[in-house]
Amino acid sequence: MALEAIPILTYLGLEKDGSYSPSPSTQPVDFLTKHINHLPPHLLLKFSAVTSPKERTAIHVIRNRRLKYVDTQPDELSFTSARYTWPTVWPGRERRGVEEGHDEEQWAQSRFMEGTTKHVKKLGPLLRDYEEEREAERVRNIRRAQLAAEEHQFIPEEDEDSDEDEDSVQDEAVELGASEEENEADNQTEFERRIRERFIYGLLDKIDYDKVDWDESLDADNDRDAEERWFDDEDD
Repeated sequence: MALEAIPILTYLGLEKDGSYSPSPSTQPVDFLTKHINHLPPHLLLKFSAVTSPKERTAIHVIRNRRLKYVDTQPDELSFTSARYTWPTVWPGRERRGVEEGHDEEQWAQSRFMEGTTKHVKKLGPLLRDYEEEREAERVRNIRRAQLAAEEHQFIPEEDEDSDEDEDSVQDEAVELGASEEENEADNQTEFERRIRERFIYGLLDKIDYDKVDWDESLDADNDRDAEERWFDDEDD
């Protein structure tokens, strides 16, 4: 789609005969780099049709705005929302029983049998308990399978130390559970970092970049320094 350049050039008081360089039609990124702070939002929106979020990453003003935006911790980029919007980026479990149980309870309280309250108070906790128990059983089955596989590989002879061996297996199971929790926490931290980076570099789909890229309220005098520090940290 060709950009209608005349209204933009007219607003800026520039030559409208096509002689101005960089041209907003053929060099939109270079033009924005030079004039983004001189144009109002309704004219900047025209550039959304001829530039991609990834291409606009080259404009330091836009990178700064995205960086400022993620620092506000928007809900759409939060861990809870983002892992469902971009599941291929999330390396952890798709859902945990406690969270799903909470969702079930919320559904029962807010949507099930709308307009009535009879039995809803009891239904919500019941669905939550069912979901938590299903997840707990799933985790127990995984641990049983892991322990069974280990026992199949090496079966010790029965002796007076058997009780100690059983205690050792139980201790390993506890350590395994703690390790799983630590790994999941690490996965969450890594996921949040990936989402943050992908957003700033214009690599996320299913998100409205226009509301950030053309929002001059996200500008600040020290944004340039903040941006350079952030990208320097990424390089390190």
